[in-house]
Amino acid sequence: MTVTAWLAAIVFVATYVLIASEKVHRVKAALGGAAIMLLIHATAAGSAFFSQESGVDWNVVFLLLGMMIIVGVLRQTGVFEYLAIWAAKRARGRPFRLMVLLLVITALASALLDNVTTVLLIAPVTFLVCERLALPVAPFLIAEAMASNIGGTATLVGDPPNIIIASRAGLTFNDFLVHLAPLVIVLTAVFIGLCRLLFRKAFRYDPERAAEIMQLDERAAIQDKVMLVQSLSVLSVVIAAFVLHPVLHYEPSVVALLGAGLLVLVTKITTDDALREVEWPTLVFFAGLFVMVGALVETGVITQVSQAAAEATAGRPGVTTMVLLWASAGLSAIVDNIPYVATMSPIVADLAQHVPGDHNVLWWALALGADLGGNATAVGASANVVILGIAERNGTRISFWQFTKYGLVVTVVTVALCVPYLWLRYLM
Repeated sequence: MTVTAWLAAIVFVATYVLIASEKVHRVKAALGGAAIMLLIHATAAGSAFFSQESGVDWNVVFLLLGMMIIVGVLRQTGVFEYLAIWAAKRARGRPFRLMVLLLVITALASALLDNVTTVLLIAPVTFLVCERLALPVAPFLIAEAMASNIGGTATLVGDPPNIIIASRAGLTFNDFLVHLAPLVIVLTAVFIGLCRLLFRKAFRYDPERAAEIMQLDERAAIQDKVMLVQSLSVLSVVIAAFVLHPVLHYEPSVVALLGAGLLVLVTKITTDDALREVEWPTLVFFAGLFVMVGALVETGVITQVSQAAAEATAGRPGVTTMVLLWASAGLSAIVDNIPYVATMSPIVADLAQHVPGDHNVLWWALALGADLGGNATAVGASANVVILGIAERNGTRISFWQFTKYGLVVTVVTVALCVPYLWLRYLM
């Protein structure tokens, strides 16, 4: 490799360490790394901002932007508070039944929206319900974070790594739905069974508290019925357009932006309020990350790594797929799965050229490994970090090891179940 390639690799690794250690805010690290890549001429403005192979993936950025606006408007209707209170009443105050309902709601919402947004909406209400039932909130929050990561694996928009993979591999919303959703249903059921064992000490039933929760009126949580109808209608149209991509030929980013624009147009919400709900730091983080990864592509580092990986597995599809699955799960546990997938996507794209058979199996292995591996530790996925932050702000501290001791079990079990699925469906 050239001197510039070595410098680019050093800058990337150093930035990665800063992101993983959380010594520097990840947005600062990503922007700083991108700036240095441009400074040392590892990439240039034309490549960084306009190249399809090595530039910022604007499809990812604008898909997230559109969905953030839609969910931000939906948040203001109070529908998520309604669902949480409804779940508590349907469970009749029984702790495990309550957890099951909350996990199903979380997994489903994460598949339709995205996992970070879902936990932002579900977690505050979980505090309310657990306080009313005198239940320890930490097990519920940990389980919800994991359910969001599992549920988000099912669709293109459910987990940010999937958005990156879809854009890089040319996969559609329906591809994820057909190939991953059936497995995710099974994994969710298994995960609920694990929760019964892992969190059994938290399920303390108090009849008096349960009677109090039954007095809550979930309908009072709905703040704007008209906006709720408008929001759900637009969201339904957006999801339908995702599914009908083979017919309509609109990219998911275009659909999300059109849906966001329509929602702002038909509701009484102002543009300032709509844009205030956007997680701008997340979008900037993605942009900086794409510039850094693009620099590795431009300097040939990605090609070198992919060729080495192909040689190590001798180009055998089964071995390559399994190594990618477990390596992705392990590495995503160490760092956030978003930067991991952003880094691995060009490597997998290049690796696919050296491996015979169905190349998409490599993308499914990457998605499953990264999404499910994110459950292993408190820093493995953005949803986990968000949950810990919400807990701390509400006076409940969830330590790194408290999360991890459960997360490792869940990750090993769920990833292990992916092995026979990938072998039987794609490698036999």
